[in-house]
Amino acid sequence: MGAPPTWNLDAFFPSFDAPERAAFEADLARDIATLGASLGALGSLRERDAFVAGVLEYERVLARLGHIASYVGCLVSVDSDDERYTLAEARMADLRAGFDKVTTGLRRLLGSATEEDFAACSRAPELEGASFFLSHLRREATRRMSPELEDLASELGTTGISAWGRLYDTLAGRLSFDLAHPDGRVERVPMAQRRSLMADADRRVREAAFTGGNRAWADVGDVVGAAINHIAGTRHTLGARRRQQVIDVALHDAALSRRTLDAMMESVKSGAPLARRGLRLKARAMGQEAIAWFDLEAPIPVRGEVAPARLTWDEGRELVRGAFGRAYPGLEAYFTDAIDRRWVEAAPGPRKRPGAYCTGSDVLGESRVFMTYQGSLGDVSTLAHEIGHAFHSHVLRDARVMARQYPMTLAETASTFAEHLLAEGLLSDPTLPAGARARLLGEIAGDAAAFLLDIPTRYTFESRFYEERLRGEVPARRACELMAEAQREIFGEALAPGGEDPWFWASKMHFFLTDVTFYNFPYTFGYLLSRGLYAAFVEEGPAFLPRYESFLRETGSGMAHEVARRTMGRDLEAPDFWADAIRTLEGPIGELERVVG
Repeated sequence: MGAPPTWNLDAFFPSFDAPERAAFEADLARDIATLGASLGALGSLRERDAFVAGVLEYERVLARLGHIASYVGCLVSVDSDDERYTLAEARMADLRAGFDKVTTGLRRLLGSATEEDFAACSRAPELEGASFFLSHLRREATRRMSPELEDLASELGTTGISAWGRLYDTLAGRLSFDLAHPDGRVERVPMAQRRSLMADADRRVREAAFTGGNRAWADVGDVVGAAINHIAGTRHTLGARRRQQVIDVALHDAALSRRTLDAMMESVKSGAPLARRGLRLKARAMGQEAIAWFDLEAPIPVRGEVAPARLTWDEGRELVRGAFGRAYPGLEAYFTDAIDRRWVEAAPGPRKRPGAYCTGSDVLGESRVFMTYQGSLGDVSTLAHEIGHAFHSHVLRDARVMARQYPMTLAETASTFAEHLLAEGLLSDPTLPAGARARLLGEIAGDAAAFLLDIPTRYTFESRFYEERLRGEVPARRACELMAEAQREIFGEALAPGGEDPWFWASKMHFFLTDVTFYNFPYTFGYLLSRGLYAAFVEEGPAFLPRYESFLRETGSGMAHEVARRTMGRDLEAPDFWADAIRTLEGPIGELERVVG
């Protein structure tokens, strides 16, 4: 049986120490500086030819920066102790800061242009397909400081907000904890393996991973507390200068209207009892009155069955391949190609950073998937999820680079759609044993809890944390209180008294990402949108898939509600759409109720 794979990065550069990589980095730094000077010399968009040439060069630099930043990110994610990689990661922050200054110059030109001049440039044949990207920058210009202050903010960001994010990443990559096994053994375990251990079928293992991990996070609480405070403080300072709130930035970056977010959150609040019902069923199957935080990702116990063995990599891979193949042959073909070409990094490692992600290069037109595979059904779902991201980029491979910059909201739609294909593919398999079916229904109930309870809890915590941060620094102790309060409020009676995870804010890297604010709500958006789209797929059959791929191709070319209306005929600014998507959970949760009894 094969071990989880390591990825092949040779298509990026022959090796990290290869002269090609060093030359690429040096050339990119020079070209960023040259582009900044040329855009800065432009007086207005009326210098049409020079402006168009500048935008085309901007697009080429954007692709190249993503190429090398993705490569370095891949390396440091696997080995966070290698000084070569961490230093290169810092240089990537410098390059991004330089590119941010270039973007400031482009934004200035777009913001100062008349509607007539902007429309004339946007109609240039060379810029076909770039209008939404450029319009997005133009809208940003109305909420920006002077070019000099924006340049200063970019420069200071490298050693300020970005440095705090890098500090957290380095700390998380090196952090480990003592795991007290049920047999009395004590093992030092990398933090990257904690999430998978908290999905173990043995509740004693989950609790040990939870307790040991939180003890480790508490030991570094002052450091991570400083990091989250300084990241939030920087955002507030810049927000005051730019006349915008942190949530405004998140909505703009997500290409989401406030009406869409409010409609979704209104429906999520109304649908929370259904998700709590699923969690109570899970608790009943576990012999508990209510679940603890460390039970959230655990497989549901099946009466009369021994806890399932962990799935080998080969078994997990084939579950994904089979489910994709039965419903979506194009996605299955892509998955097979990605595995064969070693685009997936799944092997456990002592210096790997926690988490999972998909990254890629617009220069190569290739993606890479990062995760740590430990054999849980959750790990199999993570594999399907990240491949969904990669397939999204694959569908967009022929679009211009500016039209491939889709927001996270729509990115999470593609990934969770792939997860639905996996789950529904397994449930539709007549050979699926009754116990496996029950466990899968438990996973669906768990997903409902994750997206209708857990993610809203993060949104609530983050909203309140940023509100308190306006009045001064928030001690780590208070952050723990805010997190526990949010968990208790959103999960209600489904969460056992004392079952909260007060250190969740510290262990979740999403709160420390410096280039994205309010990272979490797009997951619920993607989950519910994909459930709504999957319901249409079930109703329409294979004829739905070309429209779905049209939707994916449009994701970098409009606001989320505009793309959904244009390609799918769905109104995301109406609560009814979201309520209908939540109602699709009634079937599997009802079946789980009959199974649990």
